[in-house]
Amino acid sequence: MRRLSLPIVGAMLIALGVVIFAAGERPRALVTDAGAPTTPSPPSTDASATPVATSGPIAPGYRIQVPRLSIDLPIAEGDVERDIVVQRTPENFAFHLPGTAIPGDGSNTYLYAHARRGMFLTLWNARVGDEVFISTPSGAALRYLVTEIHPRVPPEDTSWVQPTASERLTLQTSTGPNREDPRFVVIAVPA
Repeated sequence: MRRLSLPIVGAMLIALGVVIFAAGERPRALVTDAGAPTTPSPPSTDASATPVATSGPIAPGYRIQVPRLSIDLPIAEGDVERDIVVQRTPENFAFHLPGTAIPGDGSNTYLYAHARRGMFLTLWNARVGDEVFISTPSGAALRYLVTEIHPRVPPEDTSWVQPTASERLTLQTSTGPNREDPRFVVIAVPA
């Protein structure tokens, strides 16, 4: 099977909103610490930026924790065919989008999970400054801080999966049951 490029994978994320939706309240608009509404800031397209090349699959043993939001999930490698095309994303995991950076590799790591209790539903309550921890198979703990919250990212906006010149986590869940519903995106950078 021919390897899919990140733009194609990103386009397939349009369907991911349906896959990771669960019943519950719709997310409210969030603001930054200064009280101003968040504004999208997708990865830089500056020609001088030199993003790290895409990575292979994530190894077993990674875990994501967001203590204030009671998120504590193992991370598994996502499967574009299963998760987006067939829409059969398993529960009780956060998934690494194939082709994006591995946490700690210096570029954009894209993780997604269902908007269900015990999974990424509480991302809807994220605040700037929340701590995010990634545990690695070697036992290291990578610490990140939430810097941006984007509660209504249009499903056709696939810029969020692109490599970045600096390290970051892009966390995504859904906001509704339909493919056309916006995605909820949280950005965290190393502390």
